[in-house]
Amino acid sequence: MEKSLTENSDSFDYILKTRTTVHNFNPEPVPKNVIDAALEAFVTAPNHFLTKPWRIYVLGEQTIEKIIDLNTTQIKSEKGEKLAMQKKERWSSVPCWILINCVHSDDQFRFQEDYASCACGIQNMMLSFWAKGYGSKWTTGPITRHPKFSELVDFDSKSEVVVGLLWSGLPESAPKGKKRDAQTNVSWLL
Repeated sequence: MEKSLTENSDSFDYILKTRTTVHNFNPEPVPKNVIDAALEAFVTAPNHFLTKPWRIYVLGEQTIEKIIDLNTTQIKSEKGEKLAMQKKERWSSVPCWILINCVHSDDQFRFQEDYASCACGIQNMMLSFWAKGYGSKWTTGPITRHPKFSELVDFDSKSEVVVGLLWSGLPESAPKGKKRDAQTNVSWLL
C-alpha cells in the first residue's frame, strides 16, 4: 500500500518545531551513515534550474585542527589567552564539521537564488541530524572569513563563498529551544 504524503506529518512537525541550535557536544564521532543521510537531505533543497551551486567539504581531523589553531591564534591576539583556550577546548570537542560553500555567479539574481538553495540545504541537514538525535550549529563566525581559512580547506575564495560551517554531534545535554511566535513579522494582505 502506498503511503500518503501526510502520513508522517506529525513526526516531521515535531522534528521541525523542536530543532534548536546546540552549542556543546559530546565528542563521540558522528557515524558516517548519519552524515550520509544529512548529505542526502541537503540535495533535496529547492534549486532553480538545478544549478547545484554548492560545494560541500566534510572536514577531517587534520583540517579541523588547523582551523582550531588559526582561531586560537586569532582570539588570543584579539581577546587574550583565557578566552582563546576556552574556545579551543570547546571547538576541539565538536566531532563533525561540514563546510557548505556557494559558487559565485556574475548574475546577481542567480547568485541570490543559488545562495538561498544552499541555505535551504543546510536547514535540511540540520533537520536530518536532529531526527537521528544529533544536534547541530550553523556558524558563520569570523574564522570563516579569515584570509587563511580558504587555504586550510583548499578552496578558491574568488569562486566560492562560505554559506556556513555546520557543526554536529550528540548534544552534551538536552538543549532547550525557545518558543517562537509564528505571527511575528507576518502581514495578512487582502
